[in-house]
Amino acid sequence: MISTDNSNTAIRQALSQRVLCLDGAMGTMIQTYDLREEDYRGLRGTHPSERFADLPGQQAGNNDLLCITQPEVISDIHRRYIAAGADIIETNTFNAQRISLQDYHCEDLVREINLNAARIARAAADAEKQRTIFVVGSIGPTNKSLSMSPDVENPALRALTFDELADAYVEQMTALIEGGVDALLIETIFDTLNAKAAIYAAEEAMQKVGHRVEIMLSVTVNDRAGRTLSGQTLDAFLASVSHAPLLSVGLNCSFGARDMLEPLRQIASRAPYYISVYPNAGLPNQMGKYDETPESMQRDIKTFLDERLANIVGGCCGTTDAHIAAIAELTRTAEPHSPAPSPQYMWLAGLERLELSPEVAFINVGERCNVAGSRKFLRLIQEKNYEEALSIARQQVEDGALVLDINMDDGLLDAKQEMTTFLNLIAAEPDICRVPLMIDSSKWDVISCALRLVQGKAIVNSISLKEGEDIFLAHAREIRRLGAAVVVMAFDEQGQATTLERRIKVCERSYRLLTEQAGFNPLDIIFDPNVLTIATGMPEHDRYALDFINTAAWIRKNLPGAHISGGVSNLSFAFRGNNYLREAMHAVFLYYARQAGMDFAIVNPSTKVTYADIPADLLERIEDAVLARRTDASERLTEFASLISQPSTLNPPLDPSGRLILQEPSTLGEPSTLNPQPTSLSDRLISALRRGDTSHLEADLMEALHTYPRAVDIIEGPLMDGMNLVGQLFGEGKMFLPQVIKTARTMKQAVEILRPHLSTGTSNQNSTNAPRILLATVKGDVHDIGKNIVGVVMACNGYEVIDLGVMVPAEEIVRKALELKPDVIGLSGLITPSLEEMVHTVHALAEAGVNVPIMIGGATTSNLHTALKIAPVYEGAVIHVRDASQNAPLASRFLNPSTVAQATAELAAQQEELRHKSDSNSQQISSFAEAQAKKPKYF
Repeated sequence: MISTDNSNTAIRQALSQRVLCLDGAMGTMIQTYDLREEDYRGLRGTHPSERFADLPGQQAGNNDLLCITQPEVISDIHRRYIAAGADIIETNTFNAQRISLQDYHCEDLVREINLNAARIARAAADAEKQRTIFVVGSIGPTNKSLSMSPDVENPALRALTFDELADAYVEQMTALIEGGVDALLIETIFDTLNAKAAIYAAEEAMQKVGHRVEIMLSVTVNDRAGRTLSGQTLDAFLASVSHAPLLSVGLNCSFGARDMLEPLRQIASRAPYYISVYPNAGLPNQMGKYDETPESMQRDIKTFLDERLANIVGGCCGTTDAHIAAIAELTRTAEPHSPAPSPQYMWLAGLERLELSPEVAFINVGERCNVAGSRKFLRLIQEKNYEEALSIARQQVEDGALVLDINMDDGLLDAKQEMTTFLNLIAAEPDICRVPLMIDSSKWDVISCALRLVQGKAIVNSISLKEGEDIFLAHAREIRRLGAAVVVMAFDEQGQATTLERRIKVCERSYRLLTEQAGFNPLDIIFDPNVLTIATGMPEHDRYALDFINTAAWIRKNLPGAHISGGVSNLSFAFRGNNYLREAMHAVFLYYARQAGMDFAIVNPSTKVTYADIPADLLERIEDAVLARRTDASERLTEFASLISQPSTLNPPLDPSGRLILQEPSTLGEPSTLNPQPTSLSDRLISALRRGDTSHLEADLMEALHTYPRAVDIIEGPLMDGMNLVGQLFGEGKMFLPQVIKTARTMKQAVEILRPHLSTGTSNQNSTNAPRILLATVKGDVHDIGKNIVGVVMACNGYEVIDLGVMVPAEEIVRKALELKPDVIGLSGLITPSLEEMVHTVHALAEAGVNVPIMIGGATTSNLHTALKIAPVYEGAVIHVRDASQNAPLASRFLNPSTVAQATAELAAQQEELRHKSDSNSQQISSFAEAQAKKPKYF
């Protein structure tokens, strides 16, 4: 075992005293060396070698390989950053794990690359004799997501598993630690589940090496609303990683410094860690360049330091040693940020954080997604009717459930497989997965598997001492490493605790083991002291409810931080079939248990009976039974139960449907307030797309077929209006990615419903043959997250998607375009060199006689670059697309015979205007030959 004490590391001590400067972009600096394919392969340089001469594919752009083939270049970059004033330098290993390196056929070089990278950085740091330089291992997110499906037809699919990603990270991190890094920087986090796998791997790597280093996290937000690409808020992100012993959290990439201020304020105000921030040098301009100068970036970062928001500042994409010199100058006199206090309340998370606080003092856990407790849900899972099963989960959230309990334990089900499928499906439903999940199973392998599928902070229900301390502690430690809270049942080796004394003894023993040996935060412990059935006619059962309530009061007083929960429906099992009486018993039990300290309960969130609703005579009998006030309480309640088999015998106020009318808000939490339903047919269809609601979609579309002249008019009218609205809201940060994908799936369902009614004769959605889109990330670029999202959205809009992958040469794209004859082509690229490759690819398509619309997308692309550089080399339409939600509406205009002429004319006019403005405002730019003559020469 290695020590878990990080309190005395040199980097932690330094951060407690001053602001440290992190270095800038590695890729941007590498570009200044004008390296070619032969340099990446090591065929020329200080120590040329033929080792990688025959390595398949293109290697230019494989920056991590330079740690082997051009170590002097990487060393020189470190030296330049240290000379500029950096206190922390990152290893050149952002993509140096086997998942990313597979794209370059370099997966067998992982260990060598990372060892070399760490040693190069360590040597550069140690060569500085005037001050201490820290080395951190750069750990990128890979180009795959554990929380999102790569296949629109199968939202339960994942491109890789948690363990596959964690194993890849262990291999990388082990080499980095052995190479001498001071910390592991898990950066550019876009999916928190990927980050959780990296944290998990970091702990394993440190155990393997026998040496502990610090862990640093840096997240990238996807929009100005402050969510990650996978949909989480920053607060939810903090909750999801709160189990880890972190040195720092922070922000990188995303935007320029100016646009990072608000999310930085948010994360700095809540995180009990040191704070890092290293923004891009602004957003890429129309030509894919970064406009922020060292001086302008210095001014913006000065605001961070003036407000004492950061402990580590540096630069990301587009920054150089000149930027770092300007930033380092600020750190010499800056006052460091003081980390926020550790949370006083429990944090849970789905896409959004749930904090158990005085404002949210009671958490009702929806119980209906439990095959053991709901016959309907069991039937739906057995029938593989996941869509309706998801509707049960959605309804519970709408009814006010703050957490969802998921249980697949049934003798006729493969519980592990069904849990995997359902959790992955929930991840594609943002209106469901915004709340935290409770993973409920008596099978450890199901729990362990499920925790590897949830990017938020979940609750495990449950573990206990029934198999002894060793197994209890092993399970508890794994739950903590996977970032979940835990429900502990009042069981031990002797069985279930049923008396007050036994309940207290088991809970106290479990608490000590969890906090003193398993490293659990007391706030993440929830005790279930066993809600057992009362009023059975057996005297030994009479005190079950009262003993639970008294146990809850004892736990609240004697086990600081711990919470109390229970499955409330067990209480009234003796009266199954009489739902009104059962709900009344639950309301009374919760009324007293909550006063004693119970702050969780697994209940039906749509229950309508509250304590105040119960007639006095029935209330007296229920309280006698719950509080064990009379020896004949069970008999009296059973006798009265026969009189209330129908609620009307009590003359309560009823609505026309025969249900009780609520006299006051439910004690279990307010049901969600829904937006007023639109009344017109067009508005209903638009609303269905915006919300991803298919409940009335088919009926509304059938009505629309009698209202609109042609089925295609429905697609090009209200449905396309709905998709345009989604694009607008997404662009404004009012919707996030999982919601957009959900609306796209709704659009696909709508098109499928209308397909039998569509006429032939066009090449777009109004054709019986699906239009075809060919997608590719251009040569030299391995980024495909954005392209994959486009594929999902387009497939949902009725397109046949052909994805050629990443690093696709122009000749392959041309060959496939001629062979498959797509209706539209989509080219993607994230890095600046991709812009030149796009021009080359489009020109090659033109020379081959291809003239279908081409859609251009990626972070460095722009309307201006498309108009100036790409469109002029092609006879067909070349359309720049800002985000994935816009692809389908734009493609529709260029593929529909009734709109293509106008769309083409408008595009040509817009691009001509951009070219004219660019000519008028052009600055004197050196020729390529002049720039090349001025390049720095290092060898």
